[in-house]
Amino acid sequence: MAIIVLIATILLPPLGVAMKHGLGATTLLNLVLTLLGFIPGLIHGLYVNYAR
Repeated sequence: MAIIVLIATILLPPLGVAMKHGLGATTLLNLVLTLLGFIPGLIHGLYVNYAR
């Protein structure tokens, strides 16, 4: 399951965050960051999913 979340986070960061943390503030923040630019959303997604 972890590899699927990693692939989803790389391809579509909000999807990867939602898969791991559910639909909430973290996913909404990641969606906004991804809409502002893909790289900030990707960095946030990887941080939230794997640095905690």
